[in-house]
Amino acid sequence: MIERLPEWLPIQTSQATVNIILLGVILTASIFADTIARRTRVPRISILMLVGIVIAVIHQVWLGQRDGDLLGGLTEPLIQLALVMVAFLLGSELKVSRLRRTGPLILVVSLFVIVGGGLLVGAGLLALGYPLVVAVSLAAISVATDPAAVSESVKENRKAGLLPKVLLGIVAIDDAWGIVVFGLSMATLGWVIGSEAELALLHALWELGGAVLLGAAIGLPAVWLTGRLRPGEPTQVEAIALILLLAGFSSSMGVSALLASMVAGSLVANLSHHHTRSFREIEHIEWPFLVFFFVLSGASVNLYQATDAIVLTVSYIALRVAGRVLGGYLSTRVAPARGKKLPGSIGLALTPQAGVAIGMALLAAERFPELRDTILPVVVASTIIFELLGPVLVRRVLRS
Repeated sequence: MIERLPEWLPIQTSQATVNIILLGVILTASIFADTIARRTRVPRISILMLVGIVIAVIHQVWLGQRDGDLLGGLTEPLIQLALVMVAFLLGSELKVSRLRRTGPLILVVSLFVIVGGGLLVGAGLLALGYPLVVAVSLAAISVATDPAAVSESVKENRKAGLLPKVLLGIVAIDDAWGIVVFGLSMATLGWVIGSEAELALLHALWELGGAVLLGAAIGLPAVWLTGRLRPGEPTQVEAIALILLLAGFSSSMGVSALLASMVAGSLVANLSHHHTRSFREIEHIEWPFLVFFFVLSGASVNLYQATDAIVLTVSYIALRVAGRVLGGYLSTRVAPARGKKLPGSIGLALTPQAGVAIGMALLAAERFPELRDTILPVVVASTIIFELLGPVLVRRVLRS
C-alpha cells in the first residue's frame, strides 16, 4: 500500500487512487507515443515499451521498490485482458475458407520458423556447454511469440496481401505450438532428471485440452446468442462479456487464456452466419488495453534480475534470431507454391516475445527452483530487447 501523506496536507491518497492516476498517466503517454511514431520510423509499440522501462527505473531504482508490480495486483488482469482480446481477434482470422487457401503454407512456415528455431536454440546452448535443463527450458520458451506485437505491427503498417495473412495465421496458432512444445519439454526433463514425467504431461494436456474445451463451451453459445440484440452485428457489451468470461474462467481453470480465446473466436467467425461484422466491436476498445499491456510489460520487469547472466542472454538472443532467420528461409524454399512469394526474411517478423515467454519462464523456475536465478533473468532481459526491436523487424519484413 502507498503510505499516506502527512495529515496537515489536504490531499490523502490510497493504492486505488494511485492506480487510477497511473492508468491515466499511461494513456496520456500513449498519445505522445502516437505523435512520436507518426513523425519517426519508430513503432509505437517500441515507444510504449520504453515508457514502461522508464517507469520501472523510477519505481524500482529511484523509489526503491524492488518488485515489479506497479499497480498492486492490477497489472496481471490488465495484461491478460489485452492478450485475450488479441487472441480472440486472431482466432476470428482462422476462417475455414481462408485456411483452405493459406493453411498448408502457414503450417509449413510455422513448423520451420518456430519449432526449427527452438531446436537450434537448444542445440546451440548445449554446444556452448550449458546444462541440459537450461538449454531445453530456454529452447521451449523461445518458441513463444508475442501475438499482440506482431498483430499490432501488421495493423499499423496497413499492408494487404499474402504476407500479412500468413503472419497473422502463424501467431494465431503459435500459442498452441508453445504449449505443446513447452509441456512436452518439461515432461521430458522430468523423466530425465526425476519421476514427474506423468504429472508434467498431464498438466500440459490439461492446459491444451482444457483450453479447447473452454473455448468451445463459451464460443458455441456465443455463435447463436450474439448479434441478436442488434441484428447482424454483435454489440460492444456482448464482446466485453465474452472477453471477461474467457479471461476469468481460463485463469480459474488453469488453462491457456490465449488458446481458449482463439478457439472461441474461430468458432464465432466460422459458425455465426448471421453476423455481418464478427466482433469488430472489440477493435474499438482494444487499443487502450494494448497500451496497458505494452507499458506494464516494460514496467513489470525486475531490473535487478535483468542485469544477470549477460553471456547466456546474448547467446540466447543470437541463437533465437538465427533460428528464426534460418527457419524462415528454409520454409520459403520447401513451402507450397505460394510460399515462393514470401520473403526469405519472414522469420525476423516472428521475433517479438513478451508475456507468454515470461509466464513460461516462471513455470520453468517453479519446476526447477535451483535454476530460477539463471532462467528468469535471461528471459526478462531478452524480452525487453525482442519487444523493442521486434516491431521494427516486423515493419522491415512487411516492406520487403
